Amino acid sequence: MSLKPMITLRNLEKSYQTKAGFTYVLRQINLNIAAGEFLTIMGPSGAGKSTLLGILGFYDHSWEGEFDFDGVAVHKLTAKERAALNKRHVGFVFQQFHLLDDLTVAENLDIPLSYRDVKRSERQAMVADTLDRFGIVAKKDLYPNQLSGGQQQLVAVARAIIAKPSLILADEPTGNLHTDQGREIMDLFKRLNQAGTTIVQVTHNHDWAAYGHRIIRLKDGWMEG
Repeated sequence: MSLKPMITLRNLEKSYQTKAGFTYVLRQINLNIAAGEFLTIMGPSGAGKSTLLGILGFYDHSWEGEFDFDGVAVHKLTAKERAALNKRHVGFVFQQFHLLDDLTVAENLDIPLSYRDVKRSERQAMVADTLDRFGIVAKKDLYPNQLSGGQQQLVAVARAIIAKPSLILADEPTGNLHTDQGREIMDLFKRLNQAGTTIVQVTHNHDWAAYGHRIIRLKDGWMEG
């Protein structure tokens, strides 16, 4: 693992305006994540875990504080520039899959590759390889609503890693999988991490949390410890 920080957050805060004033979701988050680290975020529901992951993935733009990514000052970028960073560097496993319903499994896997200027012939080979790796070749022409929750989650994980992102963000990545499938996914993350991919996961599962190099805990938007 490199000691060079990939991500540095300084006094990062996220709040919503309500009738009663500001409601804070994240408070004074100061965090360094090294390139090549495997970090686990834990905490009760509503602690701000998914919100923090969304900010790290450049999906959420309405926050305050400073965020450096690989030497780039994200807080100074436009929404369009942040979206470009997301497409170039991030693979995201969402809790609710976020597969595109009108695309087949194979087409869903092709989407992240199409963002990265990969030639069509190479994309087809990478999709075929990934379908094989995840044991879902037989599902390639099916649509998400024809798959079980567990199968949809496998496709979502496959889509997140297919373009070999430098950062994988996983929000309860094994939540819809039985234990054996969950362990397969976590073992895959471990191998990707050993090969140099930085991983940040949110989980409630202590067994899966232990795959990380360290655990940070959020409570009521604050980082504990």
